Amino acid sequence: MKLLIYSPVFYPNIGGLETIVSILAHEFVYQGHEVKLVSQISATDSKFFPFEVFRQPKLQQFLKLTRWCEIYFQPNISLKGIWPLLITPKPWVIAHNGWYTRTDDNLGWQDYLKHFLIRFATGISVSQAVAEHVSTPSTVIPNPYQQDIFYEMPEIPRDKELVFLGRLVSDKGVDLLLEALANLKALGMTPGLTVIGSGPEEFKLRWQAKELDLANQVDFVGVKVDKELAKLLNAHQILVVPSRWREPFGVVALEGIACGCVVIGSEEGGLKEAIGPCGTTFPNGDVKALTHKLVDLLTKPEKLATYRTQSQSHLSRHKKVEVAKAYLQVFEKAIQ
Repeated sequence: MKLLIYSPVFYPNIGGLETIVSILAHEFVYQGHEVKLVSQISATDSKFFPFEVFRQPKLQQFLKLTRWCEIYFQPNISLKGIWPLLITPKPWVIAHNGWYTRTDDNLGWQDYLKHFLIRFATGISVSQAVAEHVSTPSTVIPNPYQQDIFYEMPEIPRDKELVFLGRLVSDKGVDLLLEALANLKALGMTPGLTVIGSGPEEFKLRWQAKELDLANQVDFVGVKVDKELAKLLNAHQILVVPSRWREPFGVVALEGIACGCVVIGSEEGGLKEAIGPCGTTFPNGDVKALTHKLVDLLTKPEKLATYRTQSQSHLSRHKKVEVAKAYLQVFEKAIQ
């Protein structure tokens, strides 16, 4: 098949969607298909990809690429990327990786338009939660992770307690985790926390840790990627994903599980599907409940061991080869 992927965000941006798009595009090529990718993100380096990447193409070039393809694939609908289909109709497949709402969960005119337009495309949802949100039937295919990077490394001592991985923004709930740590300290428990990532809330979070007298427990280590990130995850027992908002899925949970972490995450949305039987959840924004979950796992190592025994069977559904095959089956049906 000739596959054109329209992904406004892509490398060198770092994020969940960018990672998923890269995994799928590579795997489509490895499974014998032609792939071209259009992105609106510029790049100054010359990183090699086994597929052509067209950055901010001119209108005529974009239209030519659309005429070339047999499948026009969007990981999340982008209104700016639809116009070529009006001139050159092609089988259109959308992977729903989000909610199509404003940040306050209300619907803007763009969201109403997206919910209307996806009726004309073949849909894939990354979680059952997302499938129940979108306005048209879709096939649920969970997201993959990079198993060649994220796996258990027995040679690394797992001697650190808690780790957070993600952007330092209010939606991700690191401040809630710091409050829970303060609650633990009042109970006489002082586990260490490693915060991996950067973002606009970093200064505020560092100040909060200092105000709560947690500075000696919390280590802000900045952005880590690939093998360095995997090694750091392998050194920890528990990955905490305390998001305030409803995560559509949560690849970070898969990465932590693959590296041997047990996951505590917020329960709304698709994150609980990503965690599966390899951890536990708490109500979004509930610091008291998060504190109880932390106490439970930190004081009961046998529970950690039980959760870890579920990891291989859970991760088998998220192998990139299998996920790509499921996508390709949807593409073939769309062509037919």
